Amino acid sequence: MLDNLDCNLGMLGARGTPVVLAHGYGCDQTVWKDVAPPLALRHRVVLFDHAGCGLADPRLYDRQRHARLQGYAEDVVGLLARLDLGPVRFVGHSVSAMIGALAALERPDLFAELVMIGPSACYLDEGGYHGGFSRDTVEDLLTLMDRNFIGWAASFAPVATGNPDRPDLADEFARRLQRNDPEIASAFARATFFSDTRALLPRLRVPVLILQSPDDPIAPETAVDFVHRAIPGSRLVRLASSGHCPHISHPQAVAAALLSAFDPPPPQA
Repeated sequence: MLDNLDCNLGMLGARGTPVVLAHGYGCDQTVWKDVAPPLALRHRVVLFDHAGCGLADPRLYDRQRHARLQGYAEDVVGLLARLDLGPVRFVGHSVSAMIGALAALERPDLFAELVMIGPSACYLDEGGYHGGFSRDTVEDLLTLMDRNFIGWAASFAPVATGNPDRPDLADEFARRLQRNDPEIASAFARATFFSDTRALLPRLRVPVLILQSPDDPIAPETAVDFVHRAIPGSRLVRLASSGHCPHISHPQAVAAALLSAFDPPPPQA
């Protein structure tokens, strides 16, 4: 379970409802480097690394427990309970959106709001549902990871980041992926791509804001719209960005959307 030493905990700012930033697959908390500072001007910002990622203590990772997203959600619950900051705004990118949802289902009292950036409740195409990936495609992806992790990272990065006119984004993302332990990265990919939280979403009872980036090949519009429709009362905001990683490619747009949601202007008299 995560604690304030094990997970490479970081905090910025000192006021306002705490905002917890949770990175997505293959990354660490440094992906928020351009989003966290403007948030910290108005809020306490909490950063951490998931088990098996970044500078988290390697002993945190449990092969059996982290074979499912529920294991990561249990870590989040444990971390928030120990920090005892009161209900937080939890911002989860990609798979961390569903990790946050699972945690909020377990302990809704710990959450003031969930913000999901590029969420997908199920990545696989199934029946009339379009998640964006066939099972064969995912199996091929995982096979390539196991055979040539460095090569897989180099080929996957430009797909995830999009913005082909900015190759530096893909290069940076590839380097992030390549710093991961290949075995842990493969297991996390399996836990991510084969997860299915669709049936759980209607049970969420905390406010949910969804930020969608157009032209997202990992969480296509159909998958994001499903999440929006499934969660009672959720709000959907379409960002002026593209690709699956708007917090990296368009951090100003993400920070502005978050601040607008967290600190709305007072109503006109």
